[in-house]
Amino acid sequence: MALCAHLQAIETIIPTPSEHVCPECVAMGDTWVHLRVCQTCGHVGCCDSSKNKHATHHFHASSHPVVSSGEVGEQWVWCYADSQMAEY
Repeated sequence: MALCAHLQAIETIIPTPSEHVCPECVAMGDTWVHLRVCQTCGHVGCCDSSKNKHATHHFHASSHPVVSSGEVGEQWVWCYADSQMAEY
């Protein structure tokens, strides 16, 4: 299966900020499971296994289609628009 246009357009992966937190969960006094990094603007949000799902909410609000894993040792990107993953 060929990569979708959104994943093909990724030239450089935006790294996870040095502080390993979901800022929106911190502001709420809540916890998260894993982090995702928006590859359009660098927004850091929690994954869909987290109760707040901030990364997915960011996609719906912004239409920014691609996130990368914000977890140490994981090297993949996910396209929300096309439900497609790629490792890098």
